[in-house]
Amino acid sequence: MKLRRRQFQQLAAGAVALPAVPRVAAAQAWPAQPVRMVVGFAAGQAIDILARLIAQSLTEQLNQQFIVENKPGAGGNIATEGVARAPADGYTLMVIGANNPINSTLYANLGFDLLKDFAPVAGIYRVFQVMEVNPAFPARTVPEFIAYAKANPGKINFGSAGTGSVAHVTGEWFKMMAGIDMQHVPYRGAPLALADLLSGQVQVMFDNLPSSIEHIRAGRLRALGVSTAKPLGLLPGVPTITEFLPGFETSAFAGLGAPAGTSREIVGKLNTAVNTALADPKLKARILDLGGVPMPMTPAEFGLFLAAETEKWAKVIRAANIKPG
Repeated sequence: MKLRRRQFQQLAAGAVALPAVPRVAAAQAWPAQPVRMVVGFAAGQAIDILARLIAQSLTEQLNQQFIVENKPGAGGNIATEGVARAPADGYTLMVIGANNPINSTLYANLGFDLLKDFAPVAGIYRVFQVMEVNPAFPARTVPEFIAYAKANPGKINFGSAGTGSVAHVTGEWFKMMAGIDMQHVPYRGAPLALADLLSGQVQVMFDNLPSSIEHIRAGRLRALGVSTAKPLGLLPGVPTITEFLPGFETSAFAGLGAPAGTSREIVGKLNTAVNTALADPKLKARILDLGGVPMPMTPAEFGLFLAAETEKWAKVIRAANIKPG
């Protein structure tokens, strides 16, 4: 993985050697036409909402239209491959999500390589997971849950938004770190999984916080832990999972990438504009409303983050022998 991290640092700095004057001239003129920001999921999801808010700010800052284009399908792979093959001129960008590092290992024959075919531009936000159970479940803490699971191997069902989803790989990672056996039950989206958790058909879920927080506050679900490094103010009194399983930290996220070879000047302009948007109090408040936190980063920092996410989930996917659903 050290090699891959170096690759991302090179991409972040502008890996393709082109004559300096034309590159600078092109960057100074950019953007001279509308810029597409491609999202690999349907409109209305959190990653799409945040992409549109960022696009609005970029439009205002850079005096050119930034247009969000939704291309759902194949877990986001269709959109990602399309952007990977687009010209590296700064006019086609990818809204990279947590699915991308997961898919890098989950799918054997992708038509692109996330860590080679994209120049990291900027982080946007992170959304953390909450480990939650039906209130009828006997465990009230993470240690009690682990003890129950060890006493009842294979008898606990954990639901997820689908095979290869963040909720799924998070649950598999928890199994590995805790040394327990649970049965995965995939659904077509988080709402269906949550419905069965609420009714007791499955016993536990590692859900993105926004879709579960109101159920937790109302007492319909019991939160055992959060996947953050530090406790979350949104869930006072709920400990971190890493308190019991050191190093356990996961999140869904979104960031911006460009085709490899995009000039460092364009990447730099975009990074500055995205980070300026994230510093706006109104946008920060909207991200918090969606259950996330802003994730301002340099291109190099975002590249290292993607490399680390890819490495982490590769270990889980291979150890659990997860295959595409």
